[in-house]
Amino acid sequence: MGSDTILIKDLLVKGVIGINDWEREIEQDILINITLDFDLKKSSKSDNIKDTLNYKTLTKMIIKYVEDSSHYLVETLATEIARICLLNFDPSKVKVRVEKPGALRFAKSVGVEIERSKIDFE
Repeated sequence: MGSDTILIKDLLVKGVIGINDWEREIEQDILINITLDFDLKKSSKSDNIKDTLNYKTLTKMIIKYVEDSSHYLVETLATEIARICLLNFDPSKVKVRVEKPGALRFAKSVGVEIERSKIDFE
């Protein structure tokens, strides 16, 4: 049995995130990567968008959420993005990486990567 995934790579969104006072006042770059385990057999046969996860719709939801939210921790933001993926679409699991480019001196980026399934939100 094969394993199928849908990838959203290097989605760059501006949002408020961080624990410092100055971070609460400005929008920062937030880099998001998502891997969704999703059965693609039906859509690969039908060639119909209705038979798959519409990643354009998902991406718009995530962008809106990040732009409208204000979290202190990237851990929280990653969890909420996973929740959006799992509760609005039907992947068997999702892996979400959220990074803050340039947040640490001498590091290109800092962030977290989580993996969740629907049972984590019941």
